[in-house]
Amino acid sequence: MTDTRTGSRRRFLHHTARLATLGALPTLAAHARASIPEARSLVMAHTHTHERIDLVYASGERYLPEALGTLNRFLRDHYSGEVGRIDPTVFDLMHRVQQVLGHAGTFQIISAYRSPATNEQLRGSRGGGVARHSLHMDGRAIDVRLPGVPLAELREAALSLKAGGVGYYPREAFVHLDTGRVRSW
Repeated sequence: MTDTRTGSRRRFLHHTARLATLGALPTLAAHARASIPEARSLVMAHTHTHERIDLVYASGERYLPEALGTLNRFLRDHYSGEVGRIDPTVFDLMHRVQQVLGHAGTFQIISAYRSPATNEQLRGSRGGGVARHSLHMDGRAIDVRLPGVPLAELREAALSLKAGGVGYYPREAFVHLDTGRVRSW
């Protein structure tokens, strides 16, 4: 027989420790950025999973493997839960867009990695708005918005980099960024 007071106390302590850690994360992330030379970081909030992440993903020319693994999980296929491998240059593209804009806010993520099965399902349900060979399936595309930045400005900043594909979806309120060939729509 389990002592309910012990179980409740454990849950309380676990919950309290979790809240304390979450409250300290922005401070820890700021210290991490300050202590890592040439740190590149991103802050993201996923619109479907309601998760948030704030981390340093690279230092100089070196990507941080643990951070990339965390980002892969964060940017998983939110329909199936399948985790793919996101091309780290997607993160560099996002970071560079923020530099062009002079705005280091929180990216809202609409879609990132998409499994082939999910991609095919969406192709059948979205009236042709999903590419058959979408770069989302290769972890080379992400759909974002940046609160506080008009969507058209986000698009223009991405286009100015000439670093891949840029799709503009004002009705759906997002910009598609990818590391494919330079093109726009």
